[in-house]
Amino acid sequence: MQRRLAAIFAADVVGYSRLVRADEEAVLVAFKALRTEVVDPAFGEFGGRVVKLMGDGILAEFASAVGAVRAAAAIQARLAENNAALPADRRIALRCGVNLGDVVVDGDDIHGDGVNVAARLESLAPPGGLCISDAVHDQVRDRTDLAFEDLGPRDLKNIDRPLRVWQWHPGRVRPAAAVAAEGSAPPVDARPSIAVLPFDNMSGDSEQAYFADGITEDIITEISKIAGLTVIARNSTFTYKGKAVKIQDVCRDLGVRYVLEGSVRKAGDRVRITAQLIDGASGGHLWAERYDRGLDDIFAVQDDVTDRIVRSLEVRLAGAMPPRVETTVAEAYDCLLRGREQYRRFSRDGNLAARTLYDRAIALDPGYAAAHAALAETYLHEWFMGVPGALDRAEELARKARDLDPTLPLVYEALSSVHLFKRRHDAAIADAVRWVEVEPGNAEAYAGLAGVLHFGGQPERVAGLIEKAKRLNPYYPFYYTLYVGQSLFTMRRFGEAVEMIARAVAHNPESLPSQFFLAAACGQLGETGRAHEALAEVRRISPDFSLSKARAIVAYRREADMDLLLDGLRKAGLED
Repeated sequence: MQRRLAAIFAADVVGYSRLVRADEEAVLVAFKALRTEVVDPAFGEFGGRVVKLMGDGILAEFASAVGAVRAAAAIQARLAENNAALPADRRIALRCGVNLGDVVVDGDDIHGDGVNVAARLESLAPPGGLCISDAVHDQVRDRTDLAFEDLGPRDLKNIDRPLRVWQWHPGRVRPAAAVAAEGSAPPVDARPSIAVLPFDNMSGDSEQAYFADGITEDIITEISKIAGLTVIARNSTFTYKGKAVKIQDVCRDLGVRYVLEGSVRKAGDRVRITAQLIDGASGGHLWAERYDRGLDDIFAVQDDVTDRIVRSLEVRLAGAMPPRVETTVAEAYDCLLRGREQYRRFSRDGNLAARTLYDRAIALDPGYAAAHAALAETYLHEWFMGVPGALDRAEELARKARDLDPTLPLVYEALSSVHLFKRRHDAAIADAVRWVEVEPGNAEAYAGLAGVLHFGGQPERVAGLIEKAKRLNPYYPFYYTLYVGQSLFTMRRFGEAVEMIARAVAHNPESLPSQFFLAAACGQLGETGRAHEALAEVRRISPDFSLSKARAIVAYRREADMDLLLDGLRKAGLED
């Protein structure tokens, strides 16, 4: 059996037994009509799959929490319209619950805690309404106009811990001003906002997908350097890869006004790239262009696309864009793109394969800064795996890359990490700040700065920076939540820390820092049983984990912060 993260939708008919007693045949006909006329169209529109029908209930799964919540609201709205024309004793009302959690996949069925929580949430919902978990609320609060009421922590039947619950009543909608103030479309700032969708691979060979992805990523990187532009992160835009989507839906989901889409066809040493910039409000094209070039001219195409975006959106530049320091060797660039694809497997084999490709790129062009910086990342990954000397090699390569191109963002990402792990906190913060300066539209730059500030003794600054990162990366990774949880722990706000870190664990149970910070926070809070459970997960992931290992890998600047962590781990039951 497999496990996966899913948005789980549960619903049941209010007063089903009473309705059946009154007129069983009529209820069965009405329930069938509800399914075909209301539920199925909503699921089709928002990407839901019916897992099973359970008499008076429905269990379904969605790929996103946003889709599940929108489907629930659409179902309730349509049902309310239908009921308005019926006598009171013939009206069918639903309660709905949505949870985001881990599920066990058994054929077409799903099981597990994530499903159980969704069912318990549904039981708390008002007739015609919806209850969602805190994890779902975190995903949808900036991308829906539904007004949710915070019910606080609730004890749910057969769930071993209180869960924070949010409730929506029919007809409750947030004022438009409130929606805008929280960063949903239109964005809170006056700057133009854009999402670059993954360019389609038109080469007729799936093995060439890496090239189209690489072109997309490089365009995102270039326009992220423009301070006057809000650019959605790769993590979020690549969720649309290979999907037929409506531009207006993308703009609504990501909170942007404009979308860039295109395609790439690579044949031998020639490439054809098409690109079009679309206004999500009107659906109209601001411009469209086709480029037929040689591979050695690829960066000129990227520069032209960037320039066209700046001019079309009338972005005011603070100064001239710094010149790009790129390779003139097409094969070196190809090796870099292939290496990125391998590196993102986040595995030992993927890391080694990426290193081989980056080494090849450097052999082809020793002055290729991006390849040196990318190679440094592979050694940082190796250092995380406990390889001696890897951190020194990462620093050597990152410094070489900076010498070759001081405007390259990846340089400062790598150097900031190296400095942090070597306990050079001032240098780590300085390079993280520099990363934000050279790439102000990159969500990861703000998250990276948040991370080094936390360990550098400024945990109170983390939440604000992570909020900026979330604006740029709406489908953000688990560690954004972890960073906030870690900062709450360091600020001695243990109850809030447990809630936040547990959410990170739910998204990625294999994260060692998430698990041991959760154990420490539960230990400090006096939740012994839960602390022991988290510590058991720590030992499963890292059997030799100890207090001394925690001290070695956690880069706190202040000894008092380190003492707090170690004390919490001791209370959880960890020893040397």
